[in-house]
Amino acid sequence: MSRITSLLRRTFGVVKEHVGTDHLGNKYYYIPEQKSWTGRLTRPRRLVEATNPKEFEYTEGSIPSEWDAWIRGRRKQPPTIEELLQNERYREQIKIRASEAEERDEALQAKEHEEGLVAQPVQTQVKGHASATQFGQTEFSEDPVSTANKFQPGSWTPPGNIK
Repeated sequence: MSRITSLLRRTFGVVKEHVGTDHLGNKYYYIPEQKSWTGRLTRPRRLVEATNPKEFEYTEGSIPSEWDAWIRGRRKQPPTIEELLQNERYREQIKIRASEAEERDEALQAKEHEEGLVAQPVQTQVKGHASATQFGQTEFSEDPVSTANKFQPGSWTPPGNIK
């Protein structure tokens, strides 16, 4: 770092070096190690200016994983455009292969069910919970019900509505 840039940094404050921009429009910067006007060293930093600066607009995947690794210091060099495109193609291939494997698995399970090798999953409709006093009953009883330590009062209808 030359003395002129060092002098400019101390005079005008922090100078960010633009490192790159991703396909989503996020801009990535590097702030090198520098001395403050008091002579104190500040460590180098990496930061991103997101296209959606509001926190509630952030969605998963709004910062590519390669750039995230660079920001967190897990890689020394920022990712190249070629690397980003190659990794994106690879992710798409993985998604296609996963969907094909899932379809093959579903077809194999259906074949095994037809041949009787595997029992069909039982489709049951559960109304209520087994620990409830009204379990399995379609209507509420007018009479009070007591099971173990629980008491369920009977249903009440106004005297004028009895049919």
